[in-house]
Amino acid sequence: MAVYVNQLISWDTTVCIHINRYSTNYAVAIVFKSISRLGDGWFWYAMMLAALVVYGQQAFLPIITTLLISLIGLAVYKVLKIKTVRPRPYQVHQVIVLGERPLDVFSFPSGHTLQAVLFSATLGSYFPQLLPVMMLFALLVALSRMVLGLHYPTDVLIGGAIGYSLSLWAPDMQKMVEHSLLLL
Repeated sequence: MAVYVNQLISWDTTVCIHINRYSTNYAVAIVFKSISRLGDGWFWYAMMLAALVVYGQQAFLPIITTLLISLIGLAVYKVLKIKTVRPRPYQVHQVIVLGERPLDVFSFPSGHTLQAVLFSATLGSYFPQLLPVMMLFALLVALSRMVLGLHYPTDVLIGGAIGYSLSLWAPDMQKMVEHSLLLL
């Protein structure tokens, strides 16, 4: 088992270093910094606003559902960060170039990727017309976290898996929201 863990760690580090090398190109670094900053929430706010503009009142319930699942994702993310305390790649490997200031201390999982996949999958299930744009952006957010030296590939992969898994709760969450609104 230790052999497989060591191979995974080696792969994770090698891929991380390789992807991070692109940050030495000024134009690439600027593009991925911008994507990462938009992934702080601004892009997702714009997608919710777009849904409201296009679909009107019909967008309220999907947006509330998405936001509630996002809060669950935030809680899962915070617990995992505290429990795993994995250092960020730039803190461990001198060859990794830090391309953007991190929002918190630890690396695992990627909260940006978790939320990007969660929003894309959840909001996209309600508004499939927005899905291609959101999926492309989610992929770019995930890539940006590695290019900027903030996350290992496994941080991003697990963050995405958690985000997608949580998005599967959307139908149940929507029913809970509908039930709560009926009680009001």
